[in-house]
Amino acid sequence: MDQGELADLYDARDITEVVFRTMRDMMTNEAVDHVAEELHTPMEGKNDVLPAETPLNSDVVDLWEDTNPIVHFLSRVRPALEIRDTTFLFRIQQEAGLPPHISPEQAVKAVFSATKDELSQERVAEIAGFLPGAVRQLWDAA
Repeated sequence: MDQGELADLYDARDITEVVFRTMRDMMTNEAVDHVAEELHTPMEGKNDVLPAETPLNSDVVDLWEDTNPIVHFLSRVRPALEIRDTTFLFRIQQEAGLPPHISPEQAVKAVFSATKDELSQERVAEIAGFLPGAVRQLWDAA
């Protein structure tokens, strides 16, 4: 939320879910599972004012795993997609509901930075291998 210059936690959550979905679409099931295992830790900086059932007061892995059961099922049975960097960024622009002052690159880099903070170097390198061109550069720079 801070790195993406977002004023609303719910916007940050929604954008993160879209970035994660796009990342997962490019990854093998095994790699997706590896990331889920490492993200299964409580989010830092939980807001103690929010009720426990609030989607913002959850594990990071809850943002990583798709909440739509149909999308989740389909992503498990189809092979990893080859997505160009321009398509990746276009999906974020179209699906994430970005505020007008936030570019897809800025949103993606913010999510990448926060995600990398939660992962081992092995997982960071594994994810990098799935990312194309400019998106890979955003991952490396985050």
